[in-house]
Amino acid sequence: MKLSDFDFYLPEDLIATRPAKPRSSARLLLAKDGAIKDAYVSDLVKIFQPGDLLVLNNTKVIPARLFGVRKRESVHGSGEAKIEVTLLEPIATPGTWQALIKPLRKVKEGEVMVFSETLSATLTDKDDGQGTLQFNLLGDDFDTALAEAGAMPLPPYIAARRPADAQDKDDYQTVFAQHSGAVAAPTASLHFDAALLGELKERCVEFAEVTLHVGAGTFLPVKVEDVTTHKMHAEWGQVDETAADQITAAKREGRRVIPVGTTALRLIESAAAQTGEIAPWEGETDIFIYPGFKFNVADALMTNFHLPKSTLMMLVSALMGKERVDQIYTHAIANEYRFFSYGDSSLLVPEK
Repeated sequence: MKLSDFDFYLPEDLIATRPAKPRSSARLLLAKDGAIKDAYVSDLVKIFQPGDLLVLNNTKVIPARLFGVRKRESVHGSGEAKIEVTLLEPIATPGTWQALIKPLRKVKEGEVMVFSETLSATLTDKDDGQGTLQFNLLGDDFDTALAEAGAMPLPPYIAARRPADAQDKDDYQTVFAQHSGAVAAPTASLHFDAALLGELKERCVEFAEVTLHVGAGTFLPVKVEDVTTHKMHAEWGQVDETAADQITAAKREGRRVIPVGTTALRLIESAAAQTGEIAPWEGETDIFIYPGFKFNVADALMTNFHLPKSTLMMLVSALMGKERVDQIYTHAIANEYRFFSYGDSSLLVPEK
């Protein structure tokens, strides 16, 4: 399998920089039984069947992008210089984070970066293009200061077109987000609002919640031509006993298990990887799903439209087949579906 196998031409004007309003008014491509149909996310009330179990990722995106100044000393005296930080993940020491820092090469260990009147951090180490920051606050105090000072870490293909603003703090967060820790949203879930969730419950569609803290590695490009040699970035996730029992019951009763988003899919397949059956699970997963993968849990997938040559294109190709995905994406582009994080969605149901 070559990286070029997963490439395609995408007109730039199809890259969405703002989401549909209301959320459920986004378009939905339904790929099922060999056919492709155009619909809207709100039509899921008619498309999903009573007893379907939707698996939702309840991770909460933190405002991980920070802008500030660094205090520096030189032969000419003290001064300040602008700094940009994107938090990646917390590490063992409380208040300590791995981060991308611009410009990292100019920052020395021990330098202090100030982001607001209450939030600052000290660079304690730097290696392999990343820095380690020790913040001045912990726990709820840190969360409060970060919420005030930070901006949503929009994906590069949006951030290159406009800066994040206050609206993104709502738009780039699911309505069921609970557990803080992600630096990217589970974007298929952004299409659900309270009204749609309520209508689906009335139709007897069920929900299981899992947590996968999506990392910045989700945006890293694949750099190897032989895609099977690509190494995924690890992300922390948890499938608790309640969710595992719900999924087990659905599988036993012949009901469909449909993850909403590739993050939920990767997590439940990680939890079933050892035995082929879902079980409570917690830890870091670097599961890489590409054609030839055996799915143990997912019966279908709701997902947005993905980047050319990305691991997510490989994932949907594993689920649907490469030729089928080519048909789906050709249709989406010809019919001007909106792509990527703030774009439209699809429901992919593989042939049995």
